[in-house]
Amino acid sequence: MRVAIACDHAGFPLKAAVAKVIADMGHEVINLGTDTPDVPTDYPDIAQTLGKVIQLEEADRGILICGSGVGTSIAANKMRGVRAAVCHDVYSSTQGVEHNNMNVLCLGGRVIGSALAAKLVEAFLQATFSEEERFIRRLEKVKKLEQE
Repeated sequence: MRVAIACDHAGFPLKAAVAKVIADMGHEVINLGTDTPDVPTDYPDIAQTLGKVIQLEEADRGILICGSGVGTSIAANKMRGVRAAVCHDVYSSTQGVEHNNMNVLCLGGRVIGSALAAKLVEAFLQATFSEEERFIRRLEKVKKLEQE
C-alpha cells in the first residue's frame, strides 16, 4: 500500500515515528513534508497537498498530523474524494475504514504520543472497507453531498 504522510510544524515531532510504523508494516511511505519544525506551516496547505495525492490515486491512504488533528481533518474534508477523520482511539481508526471507507487518518501531535499513534496507524492500515450494503449505501450518500 502507498501511504502519503504530511504534517505541519506542530505535527512534526510525531511524523518520524508514524513514518517508521508505515515502513515497518511493509508499506511505501510518500513523504509530503514538512521536513522541519522551524518553519511555520499552515495546516490547510499540507491537507491540500496530501488530498491531491489521494485524488490523483498516487497514494492509497494518507496520514495528516497537526497540533490537534482537527484542522487537517476539516481542511482535507473539503476536497472531493477525501474522507478524513481525527482518530485518537483504535476503535475509531478501524471503524472509520470499515464503515466509512476513511482514506485519511488525522492525528494530533500535541494530543497523543508515539506509542498510541503507532497503534492507530496499524489499525488504520490493517482495516478494510466492509462491502455490506448498508455501508455502501451510506458512502454513496456521502459522495452525493460532495456534489452540492
